Amino acid sequence: MHELETFLVSSDISIKQALKKMDAAGRKILFIADNDRKLSGVVTDGDIRRWILKGEGLDFSVERIMNKKPVVLEEGFDGKKAKELMLSLLIDCIPVLDAEKKIVSAIWWTDLFDKKEVKKKAVDNPVVIMAGGEGTRLSPFTHAFPKPLLPIGGKPIIELIIERFAEFGCSDFYLSVNYKANILKAYFSEVPHSYNISYIEENKPLGTIGSLSLLKKEIDKTFFVSNCDILIEADYADILKFHKDNSCLITLVVSMKHYRIPYGICKIENGGMLKEITEKPEYDFLVNTGMYLMEPSVLHDIPENMKYDTTELINDYIKRDKKIGVYPVSDKSWLDIGQWQQLQETVKKIEEK
Repeated sequence: MHELETFLVSSDISIKQALKKMDAAGRKILFIADNDRKLSGVVTDGDIRRWILKGEGLDFSVERIMNKKPVVLEEGFDGKKAKELMLSLLIDCIPVLDAEKKIVSAIWWTDLFDKKEVKKKAVDNPVVIMAGGEGTRLSPFTHAFPKPLLPIGGKPIIELIIERFAEFGCSDFYLSVNYKANILKAYFSEVPHSYNISYIEENKPLGTIGSLSLLKKEIDKTFFVSNCDILIEADYADILKFHKDNSCLITLVVSMKHYRIPYGICKIENGGMLKEITEKPEYDFLVNTGMYLMEPSVLHDIPENMKYDTTELINDYIKRDKKIGVYPVSDKSWLDIGQWQQLQETVKKIEEK
């Protein structure tokens, strides 16, 4: 069971504060209650995501986005009923109330179902993992072996990425390889696995997405693309649904990042006169994580045998008024090992699970 206090918040906190609280709690739901624990609503990561996609600010009260009529259970509930509710509504958590409508506990998916039981609709789409880079920011270790094989919690990061997709039903994986490709191939030739692995081999570095031109005859359905140094802990089926519902050519998975400048920021005018000074300003940005969903037609817009980056393709589509979607996830849902500090933080997060 989970400590209930971790998930209780008042209705007057901001959406930004709710997002931080949700990240700290490590779950994707908060219960909105007064000092007597009387429940007034719940807010989920999906509620926050929809608000962000509307282009609204995060300083509004969380009351604006909370579900005021959530699914609830009463004390003494029947376990079978709880299971049926979760399965029919595909929800992670149901709050439990007493006779006075005060929240006394919560039932989570993991309390009732085996971890391997996927609650969402299965995803059976190809996955391309870009694993050909040299990993120069993680040298000198990447001088000896490729970045995708860096161990995180006892397993190489690339194996964790594949296993996460496999949990949702993906079984066909394409690894784009170049730097120390033979070491990567040797690893998977020795490790037992139930999924299919194919290799895209670059004869020369082709940028962040150039090698996908080699898959024109291989992939004929919507597919995922992931960098080999990130792990996204989100509902991949929901990302696919968003992509399809909005008829996007590409969907970027992005993360909300909060930055605070630890200095006073000066604005000047008239050749050096101070206009204003802002002490330790704070900013929120949606940052590209390096995970995408793409339609197979995209493969035909990638030039062959030349260096080509994802940003070039996306900017070209924007100029041509093609639909590019953005799917936000929380900061804590994005595990990154691209640099040493990020690697150490990710190892710590994995070990805490």
